[in-house]
Amino acid sequence: MVFSHRKLLFAFAFVSAAAIPAYAQSPDMTFFITSAGPGNGANLGGLEGADAHCQALAEAAGITGKTWRAYLSTSSTNARDRIGSGPWANAKGEVIAESVDALHSDANAISKQTGLTEKGEMVNGRGDDPNRHDILTGSNADGTANENTCGDWTLNGEGSAIVGHHDRMGLRDDAPSKSWNSSHPSRGCSQENLRGTGGDGLFYCFAIN
Repeated sequence: MVFSHRKLLFAFAFVSAAAIPAYAQSPDMTFFITSAGPGNGANLGGLEGADAHCQALAEAAGITGKTWRAYLSTSSTNARDRIGSGPWANAKGEVIAESVDALHSDANAISKQTGLTEKGEMVNGRGDDPNRHDILTGSNADGTANENTCGDWTLNGEGSAIVGHHDRMGLRDDAPSKSWNSSHPSRGCSQENLRGTGGDGLFYCFAIN
């Protein structure tokens, strides 16, 4: 009976451990990289669809009571103007920027280690298989709109979108290669073309409150 009791306790402990999530987001999380895009290339359903995707991912991860916006520019909108005033912290509570100006300066702390998903997981970068470091932004380095936005996030075929490198690495040792939000245009707007240059249709999400 003692042996059986010990087996029961072990089984209970195993089940309890399995029920504990592999990650625990900070309730102060106000920034993340989407763990997955909607799956239709750069056709995100426009800004409204992208915002809804951010909201759904955050709430599925247990972060409620916040309003989320995608860091994306369009022909009539600058990404920097849609994300609130900061500060912003990742799923571990690590601050990645104190303000909009800091976010678009050398004070920006986004990196492979801090650019986490809503689940608190790192996103594959250059050298990983597959590489997923191309993050959709449609933006210039200062957060203003670039002309390349895959039809304001409605195209999944021809076209192009500016992407940034969340891991701050590229083919060259220059500022664009190390930019989190404005590295180069994508090869196209389809999921296949986004993956062809090291992306997967991922984008940044920021809480505005």
